[in-house]
Amino acid sequence: MGSVEQHVGQLKRQLADKQVRVGVIGLGYVGIPLISAFVNAGFRCLGYDVDQKKIDRLNAGESYIKHISSETVADWIARDVLEPTADMTRLSEADVLLICVPTPLNDSRDPDLRYVEGTARSIAATLRPGQLIILESTTYPTTTRDVLVPILNDNPAGLICGEDFFVAYSPEREDPGNPDYTAAGIPKVVGGFDSHSCELATLLYEHAIVQVIPVANAEIAEACKILENTYRAVNIALVNELKVLLDRMGIDVWDVVNAAKTKPFGFQAFYPGPGLGGHCIPIDPFYLSWLARRHGMSTRFVELAGEVNSRMPRYVISQLAEFLNEQGKPIRGTKICLLGVAYKKDVDDPRESPSFELLDLLLERGAVMTYSDPHIPHLPQMRHHDVPDLSSSELTAEFLASQDCVLIATAHSAWDYTFIVKHARMVLDTRNATEQVTEGREKIFKA
Repeated sequence: MGSVEQHVGQLKRQLADKQVRVGVIGLGYVGIPLISAFVNAGFRCLGYDVDQKKIDRLNAGESYIKHISSETVADWIARDVLEPTADMTRLSEADVLLICVPTPLNDSRDPDLRYVEGTARSIAATLRPGQLIILESTTYPTTTRDVLVPILNDNPAGLICGEDFFVAYSPEREDPGNPDYTAAGIPKVVGGFDSHSCELATLLYEHAIVQVIPVANAEIAEACKILENTYRAVNIALVNELKVLLDRMGIDVWDVVNAAKTKPFGFQAFYPGPGLGGHCIPIDPFYLSWLARRHGMSTRFVELAGEVNSRMPRYVISQLAEFLNEQGKPIRGTKICLLGVAYKKDVDDPRESPSFELLDLLLERGAVMTYSDPHIPHLPQMRHHDVPDLSSSELTAEFLASQDCVLIATAHSAWDYTFIVKHARMVLDTRNATEQVTEGREKIFKA
């Protein structure tokens, strides 16, 4: 099978000449931008996904991710720099495998690693000497060493990690909706199972990523990602809690944050909202809480932040009920248009969006619901929500006037908020999207 020096030396030469074929497992919001970064750096890629519909769309030159155009995908296919496949027996064809599969929470808010474990078993079944496997999925510290590597080591060829193949962890970093940061433009942290694995992963990413930061081991890289997202979750919880207090005092929290962020040191602005969304911030801190319980500890800041942020959708509904009550209306039977179901401004990603919690709560209370989102034309099915069959409504003057309330849950740039306020009967703004609107402010309520 060759010595470790031979495997390392061969992979180094292949990396230097860009002769490795990069395989990306999981062709979603992380995997597709990664492919873009490596294709742009001159590599050929294999894309793996168990969803045949995604494979068919990519092979047809069609993108399903907003910031990667169909023209770009069609060009990859035409130039044969990307080959999408659902055939996991072909994993041995890639010299490098990047794992970008979901790592959700289960119903008891414990890490659900079924996709990582299933992918690892598929890799192990076809594993060959000299391959480099890198986990990018967000997870808790020790996952790479204690979960991924043992499954890979249990391969039919008897290959051993660190000797015959190599494993590293590099957390995905994405800022969806921000054109200033692409996958290639965000520094990459890399931690290896051993020094050879770290060196090889670093050499790989240096071709495609603006800056690579190697760290001492995979656990540091894993913990780094958890810290980044927990930091945001805790600070968002702080400003959400402050919002509730200041609302009661008649003080606008947005004005307070805008004033505070003029300080050039010691403060970073975070903003309140109707709840947390996305595939990282609502989920990752709970990995840390779960890990702490395993070690006989509690993460009080993390758990408090989760409690505060998870309460925000119900707070929004309570504020809506209060504002409607002032107009002599109950929620039941009221026509409400939910503006925005993507979890973040100007993205087409609905994962963990608080809009679905708002939708659930309003439907439970008997509201007559519609929605509008230029990035999500039809409501997708969600694991934890009973989603009605609805399509996005066009925000015409007639439609807005037909609704009792327009609830702004996501502040997309595509909307003309002056037009919305002009024609709507009532606007409940959870994102301060109407800050610059001057006429009709008596119809705007903030929650």
